[in-house]
Amino acid sequence: MKENIDQLKKIVEQTHYCNAEFLEASPVTDTFEGRTVWQGIIYVFNVQGHPSASRCYAWSSPIEGSSKRRYYAVLHVPPIDSPQKTVKASIVYDYKSDK
Repeated sequence: MKENIDQLKKIVEQTHYCNAEFLEASPVTDTFEGRTVWQGIIYVFNVQGHPSASRCYAWSSPIEGSSKRRYYAVLHVPPIDSPQKTVKASIVYDYKSDK
């Protein structure tokens, strides 16, 4: 599914109470023990008006067993400093949340 950049921009702005401007789309593949665990596009936004970040990463993933999607809007704050790291962090977070 091709992401709707305007929809992701709105999610970034509503989630983090700031203004967002699309910067780029970054393809990411995350592997673990030689297997692909996530592959997709991370949309990078410059943000204005946020007290601790100037960038945000946004994307969506399908919800298993549903036709709905889960949306992510992760700020560029240490240790998150790249699209690759935001994917890794979200995978760990989702895994821990499911336990």
